[in-house]
Amino acid sequence: MTPLRSRGALAAAIAALALTLTACGSSEADSGSASTSSAASSSSAAEESPMAEPASDEPFGDGCSAVPTDGEGSFEGMTDDPVATAASNNPALSTLVEAVTAADLGDALNSAPDITVLAPANPAFEAVPADALKSLLADKAQLTAVLTHHLIEGRLTPDQLAGEHTTLNGDTVTIEGSGEDFTIAGDQTVVGKADAGVICGNVQTANATVYIIDQVLAPPAA
Repeated sequence: MTPLRSRGALAAAIAALALTLTACGSSEADSGSASTSSAASSSSAAEESPMAEPASDEPFGDGCSAVPTDGEGSFEGMTDDPVATAASNNPALSTLVEAVTAADLGDALNSAPDITVLAPANPAFEAVPADALKSLLADKAQLTAVLTHHLIEGRLTPDQLAGEHTTLNGDTVTIEGSGEDFTIAGDQTVVGKADAGVICGNVQTANATVYIIDQVLAPPAA
């Protein structure tokens, strides 16, 4: 089986992950309790209260300003399309779309049930030396490995993004941070210098959650 068909088969076989939401209850103090019991109840209630505001379900990040405000390439427009199609309507991801087309991965991406995509924006590809980028785009097997290294099974929320994740290339990527500030160490990028950062996160398409990043990631050396 060719690397392309292997990746396509893997993407097509992904099972959707169910995200479980839990809620915390609260208790009321007995009006007839002694003052010490009331104080204890108040302390318990405070401990049960959330320690931080839940993450917004909206896209976040300075790079979101590059996304069109209306049309099919806008945040609202992308929600109706599978991820490869949605990206093709977004000018901020035109080089990524060129790479996906060169690797013939468009159909596999569009048919994957639920994935997370770490999507390099155009400046991420511009940071790669021109000769190296040209060589990468011409090598289908290597390009497929690089692109599938940017894909993670399941739709990760911002609260789930930090940590070590297995990619659809069969290797791992480690993401650090919290809230709306996430990075990937520079030694995990093609350029190998500056850390990669999420510049526009939590972008929704019909079958994927997308985090737009400012560097192209590199699979670990074999």
